[in-house]
Amino acid sequence: MREHLEKKPLILLTGATGYVGGRLLSRLLDSGFSVRCAVRNPESLAHVNHQNAEIVRADLLEFESLESVLKGVDVAYYLVHSLGSTNDFEEKERLCAENFARAAKNAGVARTIYLGGLGSGNELSPHLRTRQGVGKILRELGTQTIEFRASIIIGSGSLSFEMIRALVDRLPVMITPRWVAKKAQPIAIEDVLAYLVAAINLELDGSQVFEIGGPDAVSYMEIMREYERRRGVHRIMIPVPFLTPHLSSLWLGLVTPLYARIGRKLVDSIQHDTLVEDQAALTKFSVRPRGLAEAIDRALVNEDNEFAETRWSDALSAAGESRSWGGTKFGSRLVDSRTLKVSCDPARAFSPVRTIGGSNGWYCANWAWTLRGFVDLLIGGVGVRRGRTCQDKLHVGDVLDFWRVEAVEPNKLLRLRAEMKLPGRAWLQFEVNDNGAGSTIRQTALFDPLGVFGLLYWYCLYPMHALIFAGMIKQIGERATNSE
Repeated sequence: MREHLEKKPLILLTGATGYVGGRLLSRLLDSGFSVRCAVRNPESLAHVNHQNAEIVRADLLEFESLESVLKGVDVAYYLVHSLGSTNDFEEKERLCAENFARAAKNAGVARTIYLGGLGSGNELSPHLRTRQGVGKILRELGTQTIEFRASIIIGSGSLSFEMIRALVDRLPVMITPRWVAKKAQPIAIEDVLAYLVAAINLELDGSQVFEIGGPDAVSYMEIMREYERRRGVHRIMIPVPFLTPHLSSLWLGLVTPLYARIGRKLVDSIQHDTLVEDQAALTKFSVRPRGLAEAIDRALVNEDNEFAETRWSDALSAAGESRSWGGTKFGSRLVDSRTLKVSCDPARAFSPVRTIGGSNGWYCANWAWTLRGFVDLLIGGVGVRRGRTCQDKLHVGDVLDFWRVEAVEPNKLLRLRAEMKLPGRAWLQFEVNDNGAGSTIRQTALFDPLGVFGLLYWYCLYPMHALIFAGMIKQIGERATNSE
């Protein structure tokens, strides 16, 4: 790859809509690379608006669709898999890999970079066997290939990490099958991305497999215990030796239905330790992966940063229109989001949002807000008596009754973070957007529950909250349109 050191190569990225691929896309664009994203549905990346990003249609099951996509490409990332398929995922993996390898070789691609699964021995699960089989196909039928093999990736949104956190967050008492004693070397998503980017210009003769992992070799039980400590909760774990990976995968589907189909295949694959045996990655790369505790802390911090940058109007629209009686579930947070169109401009629509709370009240069921503040005082919280610093202006950090201003944009956005005593964390967010014929007001309540008591709190109070939130946005709209 020496010839590419003097210029930025053209990158082809597959899997850009996935967990790792989506984060890698941002990292590559921030580093100044030109990236061509190959996806089956280009509309899924319509939000990517960058001068160095090109979105093209391609289906790895259709060899013909890959020829033009790979034209002129220097480095290609292979980050797709069929793990979510209900059947025949092994055959689909093989066919996709063969099509891509042949097309990349025909197009003269200099290097393919692939992220697979860590594991060794003759008794690999179908999942790991297939993942490593893809790497072998890319090496033998395609161009020079750098294959990274990782175990658990720690990051908000990664399947392995979300499975662990779902178990710890939801179950105060859990039965622990045999697979929780298996050891792994978890690695932070930031370190995985660092390896993937560094591989672009790595000086290397021929193809090579690199095993990557953090410095801690820990069991799944130890990972759950560490997550417990970082979240400040305690769980009772009861070992059940006879619970096989298959039976425990069915149990996983019961308690964490969001990850049921993929999670079952993942648990079925946990039959052996997944540890780094070859230290070549530490020799060839300057990346020094962080430890488990720091990786978990980073995952939680990054989740908050991503949330802080999220426009819930966009995020919820992307999630579809589905609702349950208790609101929408978005990531680990429970959401109640409502919109109202008004005939006034954004400045007038935002006016009642800007003046909410304090002596102005919360526009609906003020007695309930007062009662909630009194209860908060009784249990050692801040209560509702703090009011607000100024009646018509808000700044980041200002106190607003038992909330604190976390973000504010004039005539556009107000986000409040709850400081009352809660079994979790809560936010209340207001957004105002010009819709051409007036303004759209979106009011969103979000709750990040802590354990089963957090879930009980949300669902038990949701009927009351639903009435209050509905009345609040209605009153905001009426005050906006009646203001002079």
